[in-house]
Amino acid sequence: MHLVIISGVSGSGKSTALNALEDAGYNSIDNLPVSLLPSLVAQIQIHKDAENQHFAIGIDVRDAWQDLDIFPQMIDTLKEAHLPFTVVFLDAETKKIVQRFSETRRKHPLSGKHRHLNEAIDTEHQLLNPMRDSADVVIDTTELNLHQLRDLIKTRVAEPASEGMAVLFESFGFKHGPPNNADLVFDARCLPNPHWDPALRTQTGKDVGVIAFLDGEPLVQQMFDDIKNYLGRWWEHYEANNRSYITIAIGCTGGQHRSVYLCERLQQFFSRKLDNVQVRHRELHRNQTE
Repeated sequence: MHLVIISGVSGSGKSTALNALEDAGYNSIDNLPVSLLPSLVAQIQIHKDAENQHFAIGIDVRDAWQDLDIFPQMIDTLKEAHLPFTVVFLDAETKKIVQRFSETRRKHPLSGKHRHLNEAIDTEHQLLNPMRDSADVVIDTTELNLHQLRDLIKTRVAEPASEGMAVLFESFGFKHGPPNNADLVFDARCLPNPHWDPALRTQTGKDVGVIAFLDGEPLVQQMFDDIKNYLGRWWEHYEANNRSYITIAIGCTGGQHRSVYLCERLQQFFSRKLDNVQVRHRELHRNQTE
């Protein structure tokens, strides 16, 4: 049996995530008060088919939000029961949340006559801090469309867990800011930049021309070796800290060339050593949605 708890700010894509898990065979329960979590888990455990089933539970501020601060205690209860579970928290920039509510014309659960939308979003972030702090996986959905979020939930959460940590290498552009979900961030802006070659400017770090350019730069190879050696040295210590997931973000100026190249190479290298290594290129996804 595996239990996935989905939480996050309103408008971040929780319903999409739950639907993706349901499509993957999970039994889905939305809007469960935190205080009822232990009772539900106890009922699940005594069910004769429970060990062969997966469950996804949505918890947010729509009901009994006063209980959210006891969420860390509930997590301790699950750990004591030796129940395999994953806590996923979805977040997004306030500007994007406001845009989504404006487009759908939905009412934020905490907004009202004396609290406008921005205040409601700020209040919700404060209320959900205990859940975000307890999360195994934090996903920033600001630049994700529905299809991309569903794919990410499928690969990061829904597929059967393997032994060891799930590792995600994510490229990004510093001009758009670092990812909110990054555990480690490396800065590749000091490396030679293919952008200044007109023939390479429109290519990415996945294209042959850029790969050949960066393969021939000693500084690029030195940074690759340094990151590879650092991660190889510290994997076991991150795992020993009961980590199930880790996100390594690598950024360059625009997130098109150097960071993409390094993430691809690192994913290829560590896939030969670890069971669950993924790669995501934030700015390339961003361009696909524009």
